[in-house]
Amino acid sequence: SESLGDVSASFRSSTLYRAEIVELEKELDSYRKQLADYGELKKKVEAYEEFYGIKQKNSDYEFCYGSVISKDAADAYGSFVLNTGSSDGVSVGDPVIYGEYVVGVVKKVNFNTCVVYTVLDPRVNIGAFESGTKEYGYVSGDTALFSQGLSRLYGLNASTSIVKGGIVCTSGAGGVFPGGLIIGEVTAVKNDEVTSAYYAEVKPFYLPGDITDVFVITSFAGQGEGEIKE
Repeated sequence: SESLGDVSASFRSSTLYRAEIVELEKELDSYRKQLADYGELKKKVEAYEEFYGIKQKNSDYEFCYGSVISKDAADAYGSFVLNTGSSDGVSVGDPVIYGEYVVGVVKKVNFNTCVVYTVLDPRVNIGAFESGTKEYGYVSGDTALFSQGLSRLYGLNASTSIVKGGIVCTSGAGGVFPGGLIIGEVTAVKNDEVTSAYYAEVKPFYLPGDITDVFVITSFAGQGEGEIKE
C-alpha cells in the first residue's frame, strides 16, 4: 500500500511538473514575442528620428515608412524589397532615403511591396554636385566598384578641384531626387584610361546592407520636372 502511494505521488508530481513546464514555455514564448516587438518598434523610432530633421527642413516632402523584407539574390547589384507599395502611395521613380542620406530609388511597384535599386547600381543615375567646389555631374554605380561599396561621380573636367573627403549631394536635376540629400564622401579622384574622362569615387554614408528601415519620398516640390523618361 505504501509503495503504491509513493508511485501515485510520483506520478502526480511528474504530471504537475510537465504542466508547469508547458506554462513556462508559453510564458517564455510571450516574452520572446514582446522582445521582438520591442526591437521592431525601436528600429522604427530610430528611423523616424533620422528622418525628423530632414522633414523639418522640407515641409513639402510626403513620405511613407518601409522595412526591408528580402534581398533579390538573383540581382547582381543588391536590389531589395520593401513592405510598402502602391497602396501606400509609392510609385516607380520615388527616392528612398535614410534620414538625409540617399539609399536608392524605387524601380518596381506592387500593391503591398516595391523593389529598390540602390545608389551602387549602374542602372541608377542621380544628378549631383560636390558641396565644397559646387562642381556638378551625376552619380551612378559601377560594375567594377560595386563589390567595394563605391559609386562614381561622372562629368568632371581635367581642372576639377574636388579632393578626397568632399561631400557629394543630390542636385535636384532630373526631378527624381530632391536637391540637398547626401549621397556620400569622395574617396579618390581619377582619370579613366579608356575615355580620359575624370571622375570621383564616392562611398555612400549608409550602404544598403547596413540598414533595414527606410523612408520612401512619395512626393516633393519639383518632382518629375525635367525627368528623362526611360
